[in-house]
Amino acid sequence: MARTKEFDPDAALQSALELFWRQGYEATSMADLVSHLGIGRASIYATFGNKHALYLKALDRYNENRDPGLLGELSQPGPALPAVRAVVRRFAAEAGSGEHRADGCFVTNTAAELGTRDPAAARRVEASWSHIETLLHSALVRAHAQGELPADRDPRALARMLLVLMQGLRVVGKASDEPGRVRDAAEQALRLLD
Repeated sequence: MARTKEFDPDAALQSALELFWRQGYEATSMADLVSHLGIGRASIYATFGNKHALYLKALDRYNENRDPGLLGELSQPGPALPAVRAVVRRFAAEAGSGEHRADGCFVTNTAAELGTRDPAAARRVEASWSHIETLLHSALVRAHAQGELPADRDPRALARMLLVLMQGLRVVGKASDEPGRVRDAAEQALRLLD
């Protein structure tokens, strides 16, 4: 007869996500995970695999739950440019003083810590960034078609610039106690949409 798990794997994964998000991959040991999750090492391995597999599952969870309102914000009917501006300003506000300001963005943290050294993590980072870029691009294409953007503006290039800006806002916001820095950078970038 198989034993039933004495812990909730979903809750344990969420707890691991929070620990990895706060500490990063390298700084989180298996002992940290055992202590934080409150379950034994053997149970972690049996349920999630090794530390790397658990990290990737946590990153997948983060990506699944990422900014669920972003699609709605950028695809609402009517003028598209105000929605794009609102999203960039929201990212700046969250980066400068949001609930997870000190933790930053788990995807951005992964990119900075693991970069291209970890191809599996890099694929997840790229997928996340591609998702945001696609949403921005779609909104900017609509703005272009509706005459909100000057005819000489390239929606794809603008979407990429905004993606890079938004990720940079997260990095600077995590490390800086000056929220005006990210707010001013966002406002300057938004002038390129005029």
